[in-house]
Amino acid sequence: MAIRVVMPALEMAQETGKLVSWLKQEGQTVARGEPLLEIETDKAVMEIESPGDGVLAAVTVQPGAEVPVGQTIAWILLPGEVPPVEETPRESGRRMTTGPETPPPAVVSEAAKPAAAQPKISPKARRLAKEHGIELSRVRGSGSGGEILTTDILALVEASGAPAQPELETLSSTARLMAERTTKSWTSVPHFFVVREVDAGALLAARERFLPEIEKAFRVRPTHTDLLVALVARVLAKHPRMNSAWTDQGIRPNRQVNIGIAMAVEDGVAAAVIPNADTTALGEIAVQRRDMAERARAGRLRSSDITGATFTISNLGMYNVDAFNAIISPPQVAILAVARIADRVVPVDGKAGIRPMMTLTLSADHRAVDGARAATFLQDLAEAIQSPEKYLGK
Repeated sequence: MAIRVVMPALEMAQETGKLVSWLKQEGQTVARGEPLLEIETDKAVMEIESPGDGVLAAVTVQPGAEVPVGQTIAWILLPGEVPPVEETPRESGRRMTTGPETPPPAVVSEAAKPAAAQPKISPKARRLAKEHGIELSRVRGSGSGGEILTTDILALVEASGAPAQPELETLSSTARLMAERTTKSWTSVPHFFVVREVDAGALLAARERFLPEIEKAFRVRPTHTDLLVALVARVLAKHPRMNSAWTDQGIRPNRQVNIGIAMAVEDGVAAAVIPNADTTALGEIAVQRRDMAERARAGRLRSSDITGATFTISNLGMYNVDAFNAIISPPQVAILAVARIADRVVPVDGKAGIRPMMTLTLSADHRAVDGARAATFLQDLAEAIQSPEKYLGK
């Protein structure tokens, strides 16, 4: 039975979508669940999987085109099928089929003959393999699920003694999109920064105290980021302006507190979202963060994973960073940069002592937040980090 390939809706209120690339060529065999095309959203470039098994046919939209959600952009056909005849798309962008979903038989072409199953491969690795003329059947993927990663292709190139690529690195769609978004934010949003050093001793102790119970109940080890997500969200509930959105019409309050966690993905950074984090238990936050981190490493983040953040945390402590400034992700009005926890000599009860300290840097949009609001929020967050049991329980 002929299967439509339509422009998907990846975000709420989305009316159109931009096709970045086809990952299969017209006439190639594709399996259900196999990456078929890439679609650009406001947050990232997302891989869209094939809705069925068959041969990609009747491609009507080329890379770079923006088309209405729901419009048919190709068909998946079985051997002997032809695409049904359709009317001109309605204004809504959805096409209506005038013929039967099961079309009359046709002569089987060579392209329609079954082909060997294609290996799972990340978009960047696929591009590199194509540039170097590497046959994917020769590559054994080292990903957790057997996926072929960029490092697998680079290792094969190095082993073959192929010449190095030119100095200019071509940006992937994801990297280019991130460059455009951060440039727009940095040049159009009036950033200002508030910095605070916080004693993290109580945070470390809280993690050790919660760890056995959460590990037993949820089979996950909570991280410092998990605790920070929970604490930041609960403090934001007392500071609604910090959780708002800037629009051309004014400041829009957000009803939910959805915390984005900046995660490294191939060719960029994505903010995986913990929805309703102010009312979500620490163990559930840890499970959601772990699952999204695994999908991020595999290049399999879903649209729902990166949509709807109202405030973002970027933690580079695991890279031994002492302090940094983060760029706001509009329409959010703030982002928190978290550095490493390190022992420092600080005043303790009037004497020099060694305490585990960390530096928090709040980037805020001066159109929506003034210095006093930002400082008050950071003060309350510092107090929450120094007394986490008041917010998370004993």
